[in-house]
Amino acid sequence: MNFNYKEILTAFMVLFAVIDIIGNIPIIIDLRKKVGHIQSEKASLIAGFIMILFLFVGQSLLNLIGIDVNSFAVAGAFILFFIALEMILGITLYKDDSSGSASITATVFPLAFPLIAGPGSLTTLLSLRAEFAIENIIIAVVLNIIFLYIVLKTSSKIERLIGPTGIQIIRKVFGVILLAIAVKLFAANIKELFV
Repeated sequence: MNFNYKEILTAFMVLFAVIDIIGNIPIIIDLRKKVGHIQSEKASLIAGFIMILFLFVGQSLLNLIGIDVNSFAVAGAFILFFIALEMILGITLYKDDSSGSASITATVFPLAFPLIAGPGSLTTLLSLRAEFAIENIIIAVVLNIIFLYIVLKTSSKIERLIGPTGIQIIRKVFGVILLAIAVKLFAANIKELFV
Protein backbone atom coordinates (compact mmCIF):
# COMPACT_ATOMS: atom_id res chain seq x y z
CA MET A 1 0.00 0.00 0.00
CA ASN A 2 1.37 3.35 -1.08
CA PHE A 3 -0.86 6.01 0.53
CA ASN A 4 0.07 9.54 -0.44
CA TYR A 5 -2.03 12.46 0.83
CA LYS A 6 -0.90 14.73 -1.99
CA GLU A 7 -2.02 12.15 -4.61
CA ILE A 8 -5.34 11.63 -2.78
CA LEU A 9 -5.99 15.39 -2.63
CA THR A 10 -5.01 15.94 -6.27
CA ALA A 11 -7.13 13.00 -7.51
CA PHE A 12 -10.04 14.18 -5.33
CA MET A 13 -9.89 17.74 -6.72
CA VAL A 14 -9.62 16.55 -10.33
CA LEU A 15 -12.58 14.17 -9.97
CA PHE A 16 -14.57 16.80 -8.03
CA ALA A 17 -14.11 19.27 -10.89
CA VAL A 18 -15.05 16.70 -13.55
CA ILE A 19 -18.08 15.29 -11.69
CA ASP A 20 -19.16 18.89 -10.88
CA ILE A 21 -21.85 17.87 -8.39
CA ILE A 22 -22.44 21.52 -7.37
CA GLY A 23 -23.07 22.40 -11.01
CA ASN A 24 -25.40 19.42 -11.33
CA ILE A 25 -27.72 20.56 -8.52
CA PRO A 26 -30.24 22.07 -11.01
CA ILE A 27 -30.31 18.75 -12.92
CA ILE A 28 -30.83 16.80 -9.67
CA ILE A 29 -33.70 19.12 -8.66
CA ASP A 30 -35.21 18.79 -12.14
CA LEU A 31 -35.00 14.98 -11.98
CA ARG A 32 -36.57 15.01 -8.52
CA LYS A 33 -39.48 17.05 -9.92
CA LYS A 34 -39.92 14.64 -12.84
CA VAL A 35 -39.89 11.39 -10.85
CA GLY A 36 -40.85 12.51 -7.35
CA HIS A 37 -38.00 10.84 -5.45
CA ILE A 38 -34.37 10.06 -6.09
CA GLN A 39 -32.77 7.26 -4.12
CA SER A 40 -29.65 9.10 -2.92
CA GLU A 41 -28.00 6.06 -1.35
CA LYS A 42 -28.52 3.91 -4.42
CA ALA A 43 -27.38 6.64 -6.84
CA SER A 44 -24.21 7.23 -4.79
CA LEU A 45 -23.40 3.52 -4.44
CA ILE A 46 -24.05 2.78 -8.13
CA ALA A 47 -21.92 5.74 -9.25
CA GLY A 48 -19.12 4.73 -6.86
CA PHE A 49 -19.29 1.09 -7.97
CA ILE A 50 -19.18 2.05 -11.68
CA MET A 51 -16.20 4.35 -11.12
CA ILE A 52 -14.15 1.87 -9.07
CA LEU A 53 -15.00 -1.02 -11.41
CA PHE A 54 -14.03 1.10 -14.43
CA LEU A 55 -10.76 2.01 -12.71
CA PHE A 56 -9.79 -1.68 -12.73
CA VAL A 57 -11.34 -2.97 -15.98
CA GLY A 58 -12.12 0.17 -18.03
CA GLN A 59 -9.30 0.11 -20.55
CA SER A 60 -9.53 -3.70 -21.00
CA LEU A 61 -13.31 -3.58 -21.37
CA LEU A 62 -13.21 -0.85 -24.00
CA ASN A 63 -10.44 -2.70 -25.88
CA LEU A 64 -12.42 -5.95 -25.67
CA ILE A 65 -15.46 -4.46 -27.38
CA GLY A 66 -13.32 -2.51 -29.82
CA ILE A 67 -14.02 0.97 -28.48
CA ASP A 68 -11.23 3.40 -27.70
CA VAL A 69 -11.43 5.95 -24.89
CA ASN A 70 -11.89 8.79 -27.37
CA SER A 71 -15.00 7.20 -28.95
CA PHE A 72 -16.37 6.62 -25.45
CA ALA A 73 -15.81 10.27 -24.55
CA VAL A 74 -17.45 11.50 -27.80
CA ALA A 75 -20.56 9.39 -27.05
CA GLY A 76 -20.67 10.86 -23.55
CA ALA A 77 -20.33 14.36 -24.98
CA PHE A 78 -23.54 13.82 -26.99
CA ILE A 79 -25.44 12.74 -23.85
CA LEU A 80 -24.20 15.78 -21.91
CA PHE A 81 -25.08 17.98 -24.91
CA PHE A 82 -28.72 16.84 -24.87
CA ILE A 83 -29.02 17.22 -21.09
CA ALA A 84 -27.65 20.78 -21.47
CA LEU A 85 -30.21 21.54 -24.20
CA GLU A 86 -33.00 20.42 -21.86
CA MET A 87 -31.71 22.79 -19.18
CA ILE A 88 -31.24 25.81 -21.47
CA LEU A 89 -34.32 25.52 -23.67
CA GLY A 90 -36.72 24.08 -21.09
CA ILE A 91 -37.60 21.15 -23.35
CA THR A 92 -37.87 17.46 -22.47
CA LEU A 93 -35.80 15.00 -24.45
CA TYR A 94 -35.52 12.43 -21.66
CA LYS A 95 -38.88 10.63 -21.57
CA ASP A 96 -40.54 10.08 -18.20
CA ASP A 97 -41.19 6.48 -17.23
CA SER A 98 -44.83 6.30 -16.18
CA SER A 99 -44.38 3.00 -14.30
CA GLY A 100 -43.48 2.73 -10.61
CA SER A 101 -39.83 2.18 -11.52
CA ALA A 102 -39.41 5.82 -12.62
CA SER A 103 -37.38 6.81 -9.56
CA ILE A 104 -35.18 3.72 -9.92
CA THR A 105 -34.62 4.52 -13.61
CA ALA A 106 -33.76 8.15 -12.80
CA THR A 107 -31.40 6.98 -10.06
CA VAL A 108 -29.40 4.93 -12.53
CA PHE A 109 -29.91 6.93 -15.74
CA PRO A 110 -29.10 9.76 -16.17
CA LEU A 111 -28.06 10.48 -12.55
CA ALA A 112 -25.57 7.73 -11.57
CA PHE A 113 -24.63 7.24 -15.22
CA PRO A 114 -23.71 9.31 -17.24
CA LEU A 115 -24.04 12.44 -15.07
CA ILE A 116 -21.85 11.35 -12.13
CA ALA A 117 -19.98 8.28 -13.40
CA GLY A 118 -19.96 9.54 -16.97
CA PRO A 119 -17.41 9.53 -19.75
CA GLY A 120 -15.66 12.57 -18.32
CA SER A 121 -15.08 11.02 -14.89
CA LEU A 122 -14.37 7.55 -16.32
CA THR A 123 -11.78 8.78 -18.81
CA THR A 124 -10.31 10.94 -16.02
CA LEU A 125 -9.95 7.80 -13.89
CA LEU A 126 -7.98 6.14 -16.68
CA SER A 127 -5.73 9.20 -16.90
CA LEU A 128 -5.21 9.31 -13.11
CA ARG A 129 -4.36 5.61 -13.05
CA ALA A 130 -1.40 6.29 -15.32
CA GLU A 131 -0.02 8.84 -12.80
CA PHE A 132 -1.14 7.82 -9.29
CA ALA A 133 -1.26 4.72 -7.07
CA ILE A 134 -4.60 2.93 -7.42
CA GLU A 135 -5.37 2.98 -3.66
CA ASN A 136 -5.05 6.79 -3.62
CA ILE A 137 -7.49 7.06 -6.54
CA ILE A 138 -9.97 4.74 -4.79
CA ILE A 139 -9.87 6.94 -1.64
CA ALA A 140 -10.43 10.04 -3.84
CA VAL A 141 -13.45 8.32 -5.49
CA VAL A 142 -14.93 7.36 -2.08
CA LEU A 143 -14.50 10.94 -0.77
CA ASN A 144 -16.27 12.30 -3.88
CA ILE A 145 -19.11 9.79 -3.45
CA ILE A 146 -19.58 10.84 0.21
CA PHE A 147 -19.78 14.49 -0.86
CA LEU A 148 -22.17 13.52 -3.68
CA TYR A 149 -24.45 11.69 -1.23
CA ILE A 150 -24.61 14.77 1.03
CA VAL A 151 -25.56 17.00 -1.93
CA LEU A 152 -28.21 14.51 -3.15
CA LYS A 153 -29.73 14.29 0.34
CA THR A 154 -29.86 18.06 0.82
CA SER A 155 -30.91 19.06 -2.72
CA SER A 156 -34.52 19.78 -1.64
CA LYS A 157 -33.22 22.09 1.16
CA ILE A 158 -30.91 23.78 -1.34
CA GLU A 159 -33.93 24.23 -3.64
CA ARG A 160 -35.95 25.89 -0.84
CA LEU A 161 -33.02 28.14 0.02
CA ILE A 162 -32.49 29.33 -3.56
CA GLY A 163 -36.17 29.48 -4.58
CA PRO A 164 -37.85 28.79 -7.96
CA THR A 165 -36.45 31.88 -9.72
CA GLY A 166 -32.95 31.18 -8.44
CA ILE A 167 -33.23 27.57 -9.61
CA GLN A 168 -34.28 28.69 -13.11
CA ILE A 169 -31.36 31.13 -13.35
CA ILE A 170 -28.85 28.55 -12.06
CA ARG A 171 -30.35 25.93 -14.36
CA LYS A 172 -29.84 28.11 -17.46
CA VAL A 173 -26.32 29.17 -16.41
CA PHE A 174 -25.20 25.63 -15.63
CA GLY A 175 -26.92 24.41 -18.80
CA VAL A 176 -24.60 26.68 -20.79
CA ILE A 177 -21.60 25.48 -18.72
CA LEU A 178 -22.59 21.84 -19.27
CA LEU A 179 -22.99 22.56 -22.98
CA ALA A 180 -19.48 24.05 -23.03
CA ILE A 181 -18.11 20.97 -21.23
CA ALA A 182 -19.85 18.73 -23.79
CA VAL A 183 -18.38 20.73 -26.69
CA LYS A 184 -14.91 20.67 -25.09
CA LEU A 185 -15.13 16.91 -24.46
CA PHE A 186 -16.30 16.40 -28.05
CA ALA A 187 -13.62 18.66 -29.59
CA ALA A 188 -10.79 17.19 -27.50
CA ASN A 189 -11.66 13.62 -28.47
CA ILE A 190 -13.05 13.86 -32.02
CA LYS A 191 -9.71 14.97 -33.44
CA GLU A 192 -8.03 11.95 -31.82
CA LEU A 193 -10.35 9.66 -33.80
CA PHE A 194 -9.03 11.00 -37.12
CA VAL A 195 -5.31 11.05 -36.28
